[in-house]
Amino acid sequence: MQSSALPLGHAAMSGANPLAADRISRPRHSRLLLLSNGHGEDLIGLRILQALHQRQPQLLLRVLPLVGEGETYREAEQNGWLQRVGPRQRLPSGGFSNQSVSALLRDLGAGLGGLSWRQWQLVRRWGAGGAPILAVGDLLPLLLAWASGAPYGFLGTPKSDYTWRSGPGRAPFADRYHRCKGSEWDPWEWALMADRRARLVAVRDELTARGLRRHGVAALAPGNPMMDQLERLPLPEPLGQRRRIVLLCGSRLPEALANAHRLLAALALLPAREPQVVLCPTGSRPSRHDLEPILAAQGYREVALPEGCGGSSAWQLQQRLLLLGTGCFDRWAGWGEVGLATAGTATEQLVGLGVPVLSLPGPGPQFKRGFARRQSRLLGGAVRTCTSTQAMAVELERLLGDAQLRQHLGAIGRRRMGHPGGSERLAALVDRQLLAPSQG
Repeated sequence: MQSSALPLGHAAMSGANPLAADRISRPRHSRLLLLSNGHGEDLIGLRILQALHQRQPQLLLRVLPLVGEGETYREAEQNGWLQRVGPRQRLPSGGFSNQSVSALLRDLGAGLGGLSWRQWQLVRRWGAGGAPILAVGDLLPLLLAWASGAPYGFLGTPKSDYTWRSGPGRAPFADRYHRCKGSEWDPWEWALMADRRARLVAVRDELTARGLRRHGVAALAPGNPMMDQLERLPLPEPLGQRRRIVLLCGSRLPEALANAHRLLAALALLPAREPQVVLCPTGSRPSRHDLEPILAAQGYREVALPEGCGGSSAWQLQQRLLLLGTGCFDRWAGWGEVGLATAGTATEQLVGLGVPVLSLPGPGPQFKRGFARRQSRLLGGAVRTCTSTQAMAVELERLLGDAQLRQHLGAIGRRRMGHPGGSERLAALVDRQLLAPSQG
């Protein structure tokens, strides 16, 4: 972190401004509203709020998920330490209306305009009370936080200067555009981040923070919350003699089911010359009942779960064992040797654990070719984009047979995603810079 961007804690010295004592005596803010716009942003927001709740148990925490229903927050809400507020609605694009005009039109037809208006009204009412807002995501939550009139912080999660400064591949027009700006963030976003009410700006890596600081934004890179609470656990004995593949089909229906079908089709093209286990962790969606008909149609039959592995069901096809498990990602991710993915946040987390990934873009609305290419560049090629199921099977066989290449790609992924601990550091910054009384 750049200490120069942090507030000075030693200003109240002998002979300092007598108003300093009055500022210190002002009460701290007792409420915080978090805005998040997507599943990955919900996960990051939750981890920051967990760390903040540990520091300030009396703090009233409210969350407005701008995309979807914010299911990530459900357990915390049931435990009583945060509350979801405001209108919520699942849209046809799953929050990716910016991917195409047709996706935007479908969302507008499903009520996006009215939903956004009601969310804006809630944020304005919150801002009228003067309590701070923490925005997690991209332009939409940042703009809403600014429009509230309240002090705000911003955690910019989706953009990184790695996407235009490094390969693999290139996007000539976009690369030139970002190079001219010196940042993947745009000038209107710089203005919102540099506003006098923006008391904290954090981004995902130091390279991106440096680009913003050159434009007058006091940006920090305190760490990546996505890697918190993840670690490699000991491998259970029943899996020790098997090649281990993690399959991530995403969480947005019906896209996730189509993606699961395509990933399984690629697996079917891989010769099963030795025992394999395919670990397929899911969230609340798709459910076991959504995926099991796809497995049965591809010839898998249900078998007993192996001991010590967790999961909800096990399926066998020749020498290939496949485990399904809701909520098993944290446990299973580190067991993988290679990942097959059509997911966003979970793919980044898997790569951050040192597991190289092959991706297979499809028709979308989320995991399309442009999204997959950008993800690959963001992660330095630790995710390799495949053009077909056949190409994925060839690359998978190559990676399983080349431990040195897996280790090389895994090291790149770990560097790009960074070390754990970001949630604690961000919570400390929120506590010190956003919840503390205004200094002006």
